[in-house]
Amino acid sequence: MRKIIVALRLSWQAGPLLTAVVVTLTLATAPAPVVTAWLTKLILDDITAGVSPATVAGKGVALAGTIVVTGLIPHVTQYVSREIERRVGLLAQEHLFVTAERFVGMARFEDPAFLNRMQMALQHGATTPGVMVSAALSVVRSVVTGLGFLGSLTVISPWLPAVILVSVLPMLVVELSMARRRAGLSWRLSPIERREMFFRDLLTSAQAAKEIRLFAIGTYLRELMTAQRRRSNRENRDMDRREVGVQALIGLGSAAVSGGTLLWAVLAAAGGRISVGDISLLVASVGGVQGASVSLVHTIAQCHRQLLLFDHYLQVVAAEPDLPVARSPRAIAPLARGIVFRDVWFRYSPDHPWTLRGLDLTIPCGRTVGLIGRNGAGKSTLIKLLCRMYDPERGAILWDGVDLRDLDPADLRARIGAVFQDYMEYDLTAAENIGLGDLAYLHDRERITAAAVDAGAHEFVGRLPRSYDTLLSRLFLQGEDTSEDTSGALGVTLSGGQWQRLALARAHLRTGHDLMILDEPSSGLDAEAEYEIHRRLRQRRAGRTNVLISHRLNTVRDADLLVVLDEGTVVEQGTHEELVSRGGVYADLFSMQAEGYLEVLPGQAGR
Repeated sequence: MRKIIVALRLSWQAGPLLTAVVVTLTLATAPAPVVTAWLTKLILDDITAGVSPATVAGKGVALAGTIVVTGLIPHVTQYVSREIERRVGLLAQEHLFVTAERFVGMARFEDPAFLNRMQMALQHGATTPGVMVSAALSVVRSVVTGLGFLGSLTVISPWLPAVILVSVLPMLVVELSMARRRAGLSWRLSPIERREMFFRDLLTSAQAAKEIRLFAIGTYLRELMTAQRRRSNRENRDMDRREVGVQALIGLGSAAVSGGTLLWAVLAAAGGRISVGDISLLVASVGGVQGASVSLVHTIAQCHRQLLLFDHYLQVVAAEPDLPVARSPRAIAPLARGIVFRDVWFRYSPDHPWTLRGLDLTIPCGRTVGLIGRNGAGKSTLIKLLCRMYDPERGAILWDGVDLRDLDPADLRARIGAVFQDYMEYDLTAAENIGLGDLAYLHDRERITAAAVDAGAHEFVGRLPRSYDTLLSRLFLQGEDTSEDTSGALGVTLSGGQWQRLALARAHLRTGHDLMILDEPSSGLDAEAEYEIHRRLRQRRAGRTNVLISHRLNTVRDADLLVVLDEGTVVEQGTHEELVSRGGVYADLFSMQAEGYLEVLPGQAGR
């Protein structure tokens, strides 16, 4: 009942007037089949009794009017119901993604079970309220119609209603059982369908198209996709076969009951116990009761299944934040002393190894710290914790002595600018790709241009067909053009280095930050562009707090403090000169990279 109330409340919130219209029209048409059956009986009895044509004609007009109204109202009801479904779908989707925004960190979006539930919530959260409104009205209509026909059968014979009702009970039990099976099957098939969608998106992805064609792996991926669909089809086919077998037996029983009652009616009429009109009423009533019962049973089963699936939506919208948020968070002040990692331990789950192990680190205010380490050393995890995408399992991270868990995550992140190694490439305009760095300046072209200049992106953006208003995508057309003629409406694609400069510009737009995080900010750039970018970054980071991550040690060697991570802990820290002189991990890494630059070029020997 709780789920039904939630679903119906969503429908009412989406369109109270439309919902009232549907309810009124449904209640108005519910008795129509019974009225039609009685008018038919009375007309037949009048004709066989030789009543005057004028009397019969009046009832005929009433019958025709009932049929016309019954034929018209469903079309109006269908239109209004579809509009309600559209509005409910929008409202339910809005609620779902508002809930997703409450998730402070990343853990839920890296959990396959939650992603399965999210997909089910997206699929059924928007449809269930509309289904429930239609189902509730269908139940009311079936009950009103069924009771009307049962009352009509009582007039003919008092034992007929009991016989018809008994024939319906097995159908109800079976349909509810099948509904539960269907709901369980939908949940089991959810990961299979997600994998199929993954392969389908991959095969139509412009990003993957090059490798798919170069390595000739399209057939292999297509077969993987098809295997998922075949498995899903096989499960659904088995379910359909079970349903067909059971429903055929139930249908056979219902047909036997109908045939038996009709045979009794014919014999009773032949014996003069009932009239010809009574036969007409009995046929209509038996069919009406069984039809209403079938509709009622199917509706209840559909609701049962839909509500089981709707539970995924309810669990998502009722989910607690993935990270605790202080009820009265402390106000965050501009960074004055620094950020301290104090004995920080972290792993992504109890089944995973420790990523950070008792890490102690201080990032002084106004200084640049370079993080160095082999792949898997914990650098990216450290950044996620610093942005509070996760919380340490043990230990604490302090912002000027205040635990990050005591701060409002939104306020904390507003003071951080970042370029992540896996930066986003948004299928939006160049201006929007930069403006998303700070929505307050999304439409401030002067600020956006200045950020592009700082990142070295202004020159190539200015050469785009529509400059900053150029769509950076081949997935969509420029603007709202939906015609088949796409000339002049196609967007453009950028190189990896150009995308990286836009990501830098996005970070530069947030000028009021206290901390700048740069994770491999020049990995996609050529040597000249890399030099220019780091020259600009050195100018911008003077007097600011920066965390710089790079595998190219020449780009971090001038940092105020170099920190070497290995297996989740700090193994070395100091300046470039200090670390080189120690001959440790940093010195080994630096020497390996420097070897390629120290080779003597042909013709330069002896110089």
